[in-house]
Amino acid sequence: MSAEIVRVHPDEPESDRIDSIVSRLRQGEVIALPTDTFYGLAVDPVNLQAVERIYQIKTRQRHKPLSLLVASLAQAYALAREDDPRLDKLAERFWPGPLTIIMRAGTKLPLRSTAHTGNVALRVPDAAIARAVVEGFGQPITATSANLQGAPECTHAAAVRDQIGDRIPLIVDGGPTGRALPTTIVDLSLGSNRWEIVREGAIPTHEIFMTLDR
Repeated sequence: MSAEIVRVHPDEPESDRIDSIVSRLRQGEVIALPTDTFYGLAVDPVNLQAVERIYQIKTRQRHKPLSLLVASLAQAYALAREDDPRLDKLAERFWPGPLTIIMRAGTKLPLRSTAHTGNVALRVPDAAIARAVVEGFGQPITATSANLQGAPECTHAAAVRDQIGDRIPLIVDGGPTGRALPTTIVDLSLGSNRWEIVREGAIPTHEIFMTLDR
């Protein structure tokens, strides 16, 4: 059975359609939706059955944690174990945008949702649909890319349909995502003021260094 495709305006998401998406997330469904980099798979991260379904859909290795979309820095801190001025600097400079920040996770997330790493990867997307869904849901949602393990990431809804349309119930079509590079990933979980760039993506490495060295 092929996924239902629902068109949502990329800049001014229709409230009734966002409400419907949120309702389906609350029912434990896995939904593909656009972010500012690629299409991602959204579920409630505390619904462990839904989280497990993502790993099955993507044939993703279980030791790899799922990144989360948040609507604000305050929502990020609600999931992190402790305050970190480096998070403040990066968020002020790059959020909303294509920067994923890894933090030590607090107690609100099940350990399974962190792939038993104790870390959480967070970002505020520069994408109106994704932010509207997070705000309507009232808590973070997962954002792992909507593709099979090892296959190309998807920048439009038709590509999601072609790869995994028979594995998920709903694809939110918000048009092309507009970027061909993934998020840059910065790891702040290392302690003792240590950090590292796990992956350079849409934000160049030198911009991260300039921000954290201020």
